Amino acid sequence: MTGGGFSVSAPPGVEFEAKITPIVIISCIMAATGGLMFGYDVGISGGVTSMDDFLGEFFPSVLRRKQQDKESNYCKYDDQGLQLFTSSLYLAGLTATFFASYTTRRLGRRLTMLIAGVFFIVGVIFNGAAQNLAMLIVGRILLGCGVGFANQAVPLFLSEIAPTRIRGGLNILFQLNVTIGILFANLVNYGTSKIHPWGWRLSLSLAGIPAGLLTLGALFVTDTPNSLIERGHLDEGKAVLKRIRGTDNVEPEFNEIVEASRIAQEVKHPFRNLLQRRNRPQLVIAVLLQIFQQFTGINAIMFYAPVLFNTLGFKNDASLYSAVITGAVNVLSTLVSVYSVDKVGRRVLLLEAGVQMFFSQVVVAIVLGIKVTDKSDNLGSGWAILVVVMICTYVAAFAWSWGPLGWLIPSETFPLETRSAGQSVTVCVNLVFTFLIAQAFLSMLCHLKFAIFIFFSAWVLVMSIFVLFFLPETKNVPIEEMTEKVWKQHWFWKRFMDDDHHRIANGNGNGKHDASV
Repeated sequence: MTGGGFSVSAPPGVEFEAKITPIVIISCIMAATGGLMFGYDVGISGGVTSMDDFLGEFFPSVLRRKQQDKESNYCKYDDQGLQLFTSSLYLAGLTATFFASYTTRRLGRRLTMLIAGVFFIVGVIFNGAAQNLAMLIVGRILLGCGVGFANQAVPLFLSEIAPTRIRGGLNILFQLNVTIGILFANLVNYGTSKIHPWGWRLSLSLAGIPAGLLTLGALFVTDTPNSLIERGHLDEGKAVLKRIRGTDNVEPEFNEIVEASRIAQEVKHPFRNLLQRRNRPQLVIAVLLQIFQQFTGINAIMFYAPVLFNTLGFKNDASLYSAVITGAVNVLSTLVSVYSVDKVGRRVLLLEAGVQMFFSQVVVAIVLGIKVTDKSDNLGSGWAILVVVMICTYVAAFAWSWGPLGWLIPSETFPLETRSAGQSVTVCVNLVFTFLIAQAFLSMLCHLKFAIFIFFSAWVLVMSIFVLFFLPETKNVPIEEMTEKVWKQHWFWKRFMDDDHHRIANGNGNGKHDASV
């Protein structure tokens, strides 16, 4: 999710000396609060839009449909304005990405995180004090700008400050905080739903806590050595490198960063380079992973959770049980990914999760197709327990696979000369499809009904087949060696590397390491 930067790995057979120092741990925890803010913004909208006080204030027609009980169970919330409240955040995030790409490179990772924090705080003030729909949407747009800046700077900050051997796990710390933010938002919504008529204002205002943490964190953490060196502050960069690695023996890594920075600055047209044939495998995989991540159907499952728990007899406590159980499963399963991603690898997690998600969605679709009609949503406790178990099975699979890995894999596959452009494209594609799903989901639910689960399960099947045949394993492969060890060894993608041989020999290549191909 980076805006414009690079991380370096040790040359083959060499490992840079690095301890896991307190400053690295503290910096990463503070930076990852950007994920907490993003998660809270994502989680809070679903609960707030189901509160009668909020609907009465901004969407009275939706409230009337909900209370009259004449509308299909699947169509009560089908309103474009209501969907815009959720989706405007992602559209603003998409726009902000282009500016964040510049600030990450020119001003540094730390200042970009500070800008994100300021956007978050102002957006929270607008939302908490909203008097009309326009004010509400402006607040969401400002939050979206914060998301655009944070999603660029934070993962880049984490990958650059972390020692290579724990890079994958620390990068997933951002995704872990997203899930914690969602859980926190759901618990807040449960509490504030009982406060009339201003509970929704409290829900939206409490986003100020993670916003404040991110802003404070950005004020006190140090910028990354990579960022400082990239901007010409070599002495300061070396001093920071010694501090975060806990050793004075940083010369090899320092020289590697200086060289990587020099090569990166020689690249004049990164987006043009990205379209060259030899860079096509990374681009195709990065774009498809973002599309697939949104078409897993995680929104459908999360939307249904309160209704399904309600049928178990929890009544008014349905939201709490829904939030605690699915939210806790989400957080714990992301921890599985942090632990296992650098051990079992990316492909194993994605393929196993594909089977798990496909099976659970098909079961949910069958049960709802048989038991839930337009007017009746009484499953009976036996069937409801089965569906709840399937929901938890699905959420667990997503949380240790497509959730974090959809971001991690693109961040480690692009070569140095196209890394900045490639990561910007990755973020943009993700936000475009997140916006489309958020804007269209409630309407799709109304028209497809239970078949929406069949729709998403078909996509899960497609993406699992893609992973099986076209996604190479990148576990423990240094970024600089991806071309030789991954792309040139893959049955399909190697043709893009071999074909580029003649053009590089004739002087059309850009990468230093490509010249010897």
